[in-house]
Amino acid sequence: MSALFIACLGWSATAVFVGSYFFVRPSLLRGAQMFGALLWIIYGLLINAPPVIVANILVFAAAAWTAFRKTIADPKTVHMSSDLPA
Repeated sequence: MSALFIACLGWSATAVFVGSYFFVRPSLLRGAQMFGALLWIIYGLLINAPPVIVANILVFAAAAWTAFRKTIADPKTVHMSSDLPA
């Protein structure tokens, strides 16, 4: 892989992760955080940086757990209650 591609991947991961904080719906926030973490994991693998890989595996796991914990608790729930219009 070229150094330019790897750098663009790192900057893209940064943009996705930072942009996730502008989502109003918690499910979209967590989805964007999971996507950003996946980009960071790939970036960490490409630059051989175990701390980047492990940290983002943890971020991905935390975002996934909080996104899906309601579904696990109540399988009939399709949407998180905080995502529904008031």
